[in-house]
Amino acid sequence: MRRDVLMIPLNEKENLIVATDNSGAIGMKPDDVVQVPYDIVSYFSFRVAVMECMAAGAVPISVVINNFCSDDAWEAMNEGISRGISELGFEHLPIIGSTESNFQLLQSAVGITVLGKSNRKEPTNKPLISPFKYAVIGSPLVGEEVINDKHLVAPLSLFKWMCEQEEVIQIVPVGSKGILYKLAQLNPSYNLNSLHDGIDLSKSSGPSTCFLISYLPSGENLVKKAAGSYFHQIS
Repeated sequence: MRRDVLMIPLNEKENLIVATDNSGAIGMKPDDVVQVPYDIVSYFSFRVAVMECMAAGAVPISVVINNFCSDDAWEAMNEGISRGISELGFEHLPIIGSTESNFQLLQSAVGITVLGKSNRKEPTNKPLISPFKYAVIGSPLVGEEVINDKHLVAPLSLFKWMCEQEEVIQIVPVGSKGILYKLAQLNPSYNLNSLHDGIDLSKSSGPSTCFLISYLPSGENLVKKAAGSYFHQIS
């Protein structure tokens, strides 16, 4: 399937993986549609980019912030990203960036880019067919739901754990186009209704509040135990 990343060969053994996410009209400005602190804005934008980077088989090496909010927002944005880095168990992941300080925008705007290195020549492109099984980890949330129902958001630590399991064949963060869109990319022959196991598969997952996995049946108990209430099987 097509990943939402850029892969640049560095040498015969390594690729540079580039993943990015944008956020607009979400922040603390009076004209923002969703009013939330900037550490939350940067945290969720970071999680989209870092999940895409890691799902492509890369280890993150740095984070870049494009800040169009204000100089005052920088510290909070740094804190939000640092929280995400801590949840993933990474240490000393450098954060750099730039702030637009010459002109003031009426609404908040942020861009987060995560750079990583992969020792694979290209991301996995295995078709997800039998005997693999599917599951959604977390729930699709968007807008203020991300704040009000944060207990339904799949933790970054759980995402990293899934990436490290041999029983998990492929892992795909779900964004604004929803679970069905990603599932159709993985296996076009898969036929599902939009509502499944209490999860709306056609709903936007906003800042990747959930992700899709395929896994070996032999690993189902392991995956279920680790995911707990975040686990939603697609049968």
